Amino acid sequence: MSHSLKQDLSLSSTFATGFAMFSMFFGAGNVVFPLTIGQFAKDQNLFAILGLLITAVGVPFLGLLSMTLYNGNYKKYFERIGRTPGFLVSFLIMSLIGPLGAIPRCIALSYSTAKIFLPELSLPFFSCISCLIIFLFTFKRNRILDLLGYLLTPLLLLSLGVIIVKGLSNAPTLTLNSTPAVEVFFKGVKEGYQTMDLLGAFFFSSVVVTGLTQHTDPTDPTNSKKIIKAAGLASFIGASLLGFVYIGFSFVAAYHSESIKNIQQDLLIGQIALNILGAHLGFIACIAVALACLTTAIALATVSAEFIHKDLTFNRVSYLVSLIITLVISYYISTLNFTGIVSMLAPILQILYPALLVLSILNIFYKIYHIKPVKVPFFATLILVLLIYLI
Repeated sequence: MSHSLKQDLSLSSTFATGFAMFSMFFGAGNVVFPLTIGQFAKDQNLFAILGLLITAVGVPFLGLLSMTLYNGNYKKYFERIGRTPGFLVSFLIMSLIGPLGAIPRCIALSYSTAKIFLPELSLPFFSCISCLIIFLFTFKRNRILDLLGYLLTPLLLLSLGVIIVKGLSNAPTLTLNSTPAVEVFFKGVKEGYQTMDLLGAFFFSSVVVTGLTQHTDPTDPTNSKKIIKAAGLASFIGASLLGFVYIGFSFVAAYHSESIKNIQQDLLIGQIALNILGAHLGFIACIAVALACLTTAIALATVSAEFIHKDLTFNRVSYLVSLIITLVISYYISTLNFTGIVSMLAPILQILYPALLVLSILNIFYKIYHIKPVKVPFFATLILVLLIYLI
């Protein structure tokens, strides 16, 4: 293979990885919370979206890049705070982004949106079908990145783009909001936590590194630098796509805030689609949400099953059985419905997020500048935030 062909392949795989990153991150919370802040902020949406972009784009991709410096090895990453604490933190994160949180939340949001158009649909039946679909996409692991990057993401972007463009064209005047700008900003910051993307970044990185490594020459001594460089470019692509959709969704909700002011979170996307597209084209919202949730649930189910297979059972339980366990738990949690799952997750995320951000920054400093302190800052941040929350 010629040098130019290798270069083209590398660029192609990097762009596909960037698209895959977007689709892995963009799930249920990423649909709902930009709409929530737009609905709340109205004419002050610039402040709200700035806060959201910091915690829902900047922080997760910082975590992703810091993990890339560890070649996606989350054991080494979290062991810097101690072997046992590191395992417990990684187990908690995996539970939250997997069967106890993000996967069932994706299923529940898809159901809430579909129910607008199919009122007779039952949640248990919908959850069962969703888990079956996720299983069919994940029981073979070797094509996950290509599947997300080349097939599902373009369909997802098309669906989201239709809603954004139509929602912003001929939009009504922004409603005034008397809430102080600082409060609006921190509302955006807080809602960004709810996307759970920093938690996902720690485990998505292994999928990203593996995908990029497949397109490099294993005998090349500069492999590590090339992978980090490609991961940086792919992260920029993924972050840009996320930012575009967040900004678009939040402004659509801000402009249409009067028509959705009494609508609960999980019904926002369906109601907005009905308002701006009409009853027939409103079904596009279902397609967008289903694709967003499907792509994220596929990635989450894969890494959750891998965690059970390798780290919890030390290969005693097969990947296939681990996947089934993940999806069975996800099914039962999804029956709590979207609002129940969000209420359960919110306090945990508010307490955990700042400490994980500190860990991400300190691990970058350790790899680049050899700055070693990590345990005291991490646990001090965790305890401080916990005390603030309790008070």
